Formats: sequence, C-alpha cells, structure tokens
Amino acid sequence: MADSNTTASDQSNVFPLEGEIDLHVSPRVAISLGQMVKNKPPKLVVDLSRVSYIDSSGLAILIETMQGVEEYGGMFAIAGMQDTVRSIFEIARLDQVFRIYPDVNSALAAK
Repeated sequence: MADSNTTASDQSNVFPLEGEIDLHVSPRVAISLGQMVKNKPPKLVVDLSRVSYIDSSGLAILIETMQGVEEYGGMFAIAGMQDTVRSIFEIARLDQVFRIYPDVNSALAAK
C-alpha cells in the first residue's frame, strides 16, 4: 500500500524479491535489475521483506546493481530485510556497504 508520500512512479523503482535467492534464481534477478538500471531511476529499492535466504551469487548481483546505480549518480537501497537475511549481510559485512532501511516507504523517503 502506498502512503501519501509515495507516488506510483516511486513504486515502479521498487524491485520486490521473495523466497530463496540462490544460484538458480540469481541469473533472472540480474537480468531484471539490469533492465531497471538501464532506465536510470533516481532511486532503486530492492525489497527483501519476503526473502528467506540469499547466497553469495545473490549478494554479488546486489553489489553489481548498487555499483551500476551509483555510476550514474542514483541511490540504491535495500529494504525490509528479515533477521535471517540480515545475519548473512552482517557476516559478509555488507550491512556496512548497503543503505538498508526497515521498509520500502522509509527507503523511498530517504534522501
């Protein structure tokens, strides 16, 4: 649900993922995110609220996407991480690399 601060165009820059993001799923995720980056949205938010697991291939795609967005001056954010996924990011120390927000709306509202 969008609140009064979130427009439909903002929501089109949100990429929701769900389930396990592993070697079998990652290539499709990479293609989809790559197409979004080509459009150069000012802000790209990956919604992980329904992701239960992510492996190194998934993490690599998120890093590549973040670098692609930053190359053109956009902002890349991750939102809605479950505790199990957050611990994977913390072990890899990626919680210090990514902009991580509790939910999509706070990521979209961030400057």
